[in-house]
Amino acid sequence: MEIFSVYLGEGMNILKRDEYEWKIRVESVDDLWAMARLIRPGISFAMLGERRDQTTGGEEGGRSKQSERKKMWIQLKVQSVEHQSFSDTLRVHGIIESAPIDIGLHHTHLVELRDDIVLLASKGFSTMDRDLLNEAESASKRGQVALLVVEGDEMILYFVTGRGLRESATWTMRGGGKRGDLRQNEGISKQFRATVVNGLTQQLDDQLPLVICGPGHNRDRVMNDLKEAGHQRTMLSIATSMGGRGAANEVLRNGSAGSLLSEHHMVKEITLLEEAWKRLSTNGAVAYGSHDLVRAMNEGAIDTLLISADLLRNDDSNIDGTSWEEWASQLKSLGGTLVQCSTDHDDGDQLLGMGGAIALLRYRM
Repeated sequence: MEIFSVYLGEGMNILKRDEYEWKIRVESVDDLWAMARLIRPGISFAMLGERRDQTTGGEEGGRSKQSERKKMWIQLKVQSVEHQSFSDTLRVHGIIESAPIDIGLHHTHLVELRDDIVLLASKGFSTMDRDLLNEAESASKRGQVALLVVEGDEMILYFVTGRGLRESATWTMRGGGKRGDLRQNEGISKQFRATVVNGLTQQLDDQLPLVICGPGHNRDRVMNDLKEAGHQRTMLSIATSMGGRGAANEVLRNGSAGSLLSEHHMVKEITLLEEAWKRLSTNGAVAYGSHDLVRAMNEGAIDTLLISADLLRNDDSNIDGTSWEEWASQLKSLGGTLVQCSTDHDDGDQLLGMGGAIALLRYRM
């Protein structure tokens, strides 16, 4: 059995929000995902950090090991941001513009869950950034859902977050023999399920809903075992045509979990992207690629623009000589909808393969 500890956190806590300054308490991995897009080169970023105070060093001076590390409020002019999907840390690199010492030197802030941070934009925050913050705040108010993929000799626990599907734990049958033997040996199978039930009891909050999916009927046995173990959480058993991560994606795409998942931002993204793929396959009302997207925008044909949140903020990329941010801003006046997509799920990854943007049109061009 492999278990990867996970803390998804609570909802985003916005402590201050005006035109030029946001103060936020980071509460979840989804918050970190959003901050990695909102903290961009050119804005200022501040939080409590540490610097070595050379005035406390020995005779050699400099940043010797004897120098004390002091906690202080440090404000940076942001140069770059590093963040990996679903990690619980975010690195912000920049030049110190406000601190008790070392003005003008480089510093790196390490942002973790429950940290208080401040974002400052001297010219005000852009519409797309305000929209993303609003989405993050709204998503944080929705209940989280766990999803267990069940196969005979392996079970995988995922958490459905606002921006992706996060793998949390894997239980694998060891020394149980071939699959044919497993079917005949109910004792081994029952013991394996008991191990999984114990792990879920320890790892999941008592009220967290659980979707149990996979091919075959073993998922129903797991649900019965959970009920016998005292689990009173909301649980659904859903048949899928495959196992592994593919089963989890099948549940998200098909909407078979109903209202449990329908309000999650990621599920809405997937639903819209699946509609785009469907229209592509039937030569329907859809556009992708710079030429067709520009034409659709000029004709006012775009109903919904699905675009990677990273592409929207990529200063090195443009469409028809215009930044993606400026180009997409035309949508509002045309009555269109902009959806900033994550690429941390399979459909988001497919969106990247289409150039990072695709539009659902009002009519076929």
